[in-house]
Amino acid sequence: MSETILSLKNLSASFGGITALSDVSIEVKKNSVVGLIGPNGAGKTTLFNCISGLVKSDSGTFEFEGKVRPFPKPHELVDLGITRTLQGVGLFKELSVIQNVIIGADKNYKPNFMKEIFGLSGKVEAGLVQRAEEALAWVGGSAFIDKKPSDLSYPESKRVALARALVINPKLLLLDEPAAGLGQDEIDALAALIKQLKRRCSILIVEHHVDFVREISDEVSVLNFGKLIASGHYDEVKRNPAVIEAYLGHSDNSGENSKLGA
Repeated sequence: MSETILSLKNLSASFGGITALSDVSIEVKKNSVVGLIGPNGAGKTTLFNCISGLVKSDSGTFEFEGKVRPFPKPHELVDLGITRTLQGVGLFKELSVIQNVIIGADKNYKPNFMKEIFGLSGKVEAGLVQRAEEALAWVGGSAFIDKKPSDLSYPESKRVALARALVINPKLLLLDEPAAGLGQDEIDALAALIKQLKRRCSILIVEHHVDFVREISDEVSVLNFGKLIASGHYDEVKRNPAVIEAYLGHSDNSGENSKLGA
């Protein structure tokens, strides 16, 4: 059995008296992909935000690489080797693609530093440029290096956003709905890429495309109304009565209901 890189135990979080997460425990093993699924409002992104230091948990234990420590603050993520993508793209429109990727390379990059990297001045180490180029190559974005975000299609922009997350060579990659807005060909390409990426890092992924999650995930955890209702291999989880009930009672445009039992 692989060594665990991330262990969350008894995580709870609330907003104004409303419970978003209640006693949730999840583990991510090294070089594995864990899919986090559940109906809208189940608490998936809140869990990501707790890991990323964007939401303060009410209780729970954060263990990373075998060490129990406080939940990290956003500026501590790079040093830990944790990075994430957002549900959107979030690229800086005034910067080129490679400059957008470089932004993700160092926690000390501040907005006033953007003037210096705008022209890739001598203050930017050549090593950072090389790492950005390598990250773009990994996601199939080498042809975009000198373009601006406005020149890219949406799928291309998502590749650049992923490259920005990969530039720190993360130990744990958090992917928040990476397949959203993509066509089937792009989703298939993304699935192939994620299978390659798990050789480099562990991946925790929130996604509504359940068939995509089924293809890429070693394990799946299911949230509903802030509670963990099932965890394990996809084929086991999809037969769990609580999971079936959660999805039968939820219908949206993602096709989750029809795909759950596929």
